[in-house]
Amino acid sequence: MLSLQDESIVSPQLQKIFERVRQSADFMPVWQTEKVLSEELGSDWRNKVASIDMRPFAAASIGQVHQAKLPDGKQVAVKIQYPGVASGIESDIRNLLATLNLWNVLPAGLFAENLMDVARRELALEVDYVHEARCARRFKELLTPYTDYYIPEVIDSMSTRQVFTSEMIEGISLDKCVGLDQDIRDEIGTKLFLLTLMEIYEFQYMQTDPNWSNFFYNPVTKQITLLDFGATREYSKAFVDKYVRLIKAAVDGERKAVLEHSRTIGLLTGYESRVMEDAHVEATLIIGEAFSGDGVFDFGKQSVTQRMAGVIAVMIDHRLTPPPEEIYSLHRKLSGVFLLLAKLKARVECGKIFRQIYKKYQFG
Repeated sequence: MLSLQDESIVSPQLQKIFERVRQSADFMPVWQTEKVLSEELGSDWRNKVASIDMRPFAAASIGQVHQAKLPDGKQVAVKIQYPGVASGIESDIRNLLATLNLWNVLPAGLFAENLMDVARRELALEVDYVHEARCARRFKELLTPYTDYYIPEVIDSMSTRQVFTSEMIEGISLDKCVGLDQDIRDEIGTKLFLLTLMEIYEFQYMQTDPNWSNFFYNPVTKQITLLDFGATREYSKAFVDKYVRLIKAAVDGERKAVLEHSRTIGLLTGYESRVMEDAHVEATLIIGEAFSGDGVFDFGKQSVTQRMAGVIAVMIDHRLTPPPEEIYSLHRKLSGVFLLLAKLKARVECGKIFRQIYKKYQFG
């Protein structure tokens, strides 16, 4: 997430370091790659492909990606998980939490143990490529009516818990789109913003990892291609109803309603200090600014990230309760998309899009 931050929060030099870390990875030697493929796809796995490049062309956070061709000629991307990743999650998180507690580096208001519990459950799903395949298929169904988006086909015969295969896609990753013409960046930004709202309001189903490399732009079809569905999760209608009411109160600038809905959804207990209440309401109203108004919201000139930084520091010092579990993944996606659009310097009619989506929303 730090590699997406704007220059007012993280220096350009530090951003480059984070970006290099995000892009880099140690690749498995060929013998180890073949061992995983044999264990997952069977000893005859080579009969399932016409050819495969044993040198990976991309990293995938917990694995590496190879280009291959199926016997029918279809070009595919084969994502192979690093051995031991799944089995090491529990011990890694436990050791991290112990180290943080030992050095007392995290404020109590961050509720580190709750954060780690959520991370543990989410990571357990992310390392299960069967789960990812299921999520990708569902997303493909959900987005079928929306031709601005494309989900690659999952190749079931080449997908297991540690190997995920899908059709090869064409396009430009969004980190390569920052130099495109303004109108193209505006188009990309509009489509991403609309998709994010549809995930919450219409689908209650969201791919919650906003990494640059999970989105590609196809300059020929003008489509946004979505990749990596391991962090996909569903939200209950009851939760979304509460969240939608909270966001609408923020858009309308109704401070009292923001407090009421924040307590209802579980962000506040009702016993917070005035300092905490004021900071929480201020943060929520700042977010609501992007969804209000009739004109274009210029993500390249916004001051939201700077203003939020100071308010969040106050909230961490005075928070009495951890947020609902759903908030961690939801706000990771929302903040990530916001920062991504800021990097693109996209101009989006956010208020118009929000009103259109909200008008169609049906409360349970």
